[in-house]
Amino acid sequence: MIDLLQGYMNHNKWSLYMILYPALDLKNGNCVRLLQGKINKETIFNKDPLIQAKSFVNQGCQWLHIVDLDGAISQSLVNQKIIKKMIKDIPIPIQLGGGIRNLKTIENWISIGVERVILGTIALRDPQLVKEACKNYPNKVAIGIDAKNSNVMIEGWVKKSNISVFDLAKSFEDVGVSAIIYTDITKDGMMLGPDINGTKKLLECVSIPIIASGGVSSICDLRKLKKECPKLNGIVCGRALYDKKIKVNEAIRVLN
Repeated sequence: MIDLLQGYMNHNKWSLYMILYPALDLKNGNCVRLLQGKINKETIFNKDPLIQAKSFVNQGCQWLHIVDLDGAISQSLVNQKIIKKMIKDIPIPIQLGGGIRNLKTIENWISIGVERVILGTIALRDPQLVKEACKNYPNKVAIGIDAKNSNVMIEGWVKKSNISVFDLAKSFEDVGVSAIIYTDITKDGMMLGPDINGTKKLLECVSIPIIASGGVSSICDLRKLKKECPKLNGIVCGRALYDKKIKVNEAIRVLN
């Protein structure tokens, strides 16, 4: 088991394994899913995110993908207590995003056990901070690129930028970013299938490991991503797991 986990934690090399990242999006202390990133279109799936996280661990997941929605949108600290408890109690690596916009916050999360922090809005606004964070914390910094019609969305998906997904990704090619989490927000939560074309194009643009997110609705979607995008580091999956459209053990078997 230790050897397996070490293999998963080697972020910067392509692996035979494609990782399933169960998504835990936190809002007001609840585990929720949004439709197309719209904060007023939420479904609460569990009022105890720690129980949900432990369930994913017990089903064999090797990573967790946690997003603090309140932190991303309003810089609220409402979810920090439960996030810290998950970091303490969960025995597998956690990647965390949402409202992480300065070196002090990055240092704080890494010091208490987050394996990888995800920088979103700040990656666009302050690329120098990303470079500094990668230098200070090797293999600990990922970029979250959320897209709508190939343009980068920021501040919890509520504002559209003028830069393309591909240009932003390429700007971080040589700075030490451990992964890019790419989300097509028009697909997210819609259960209509992932953005395979956009994901393939991003894989062709950069050598940084890519994690695909948004739209996965079935085992067939996972098989298609595995076939069409074999160099993916992994896939973030949310609503399909909560709705039991995808069984965790079957997903892991398909991806591996």
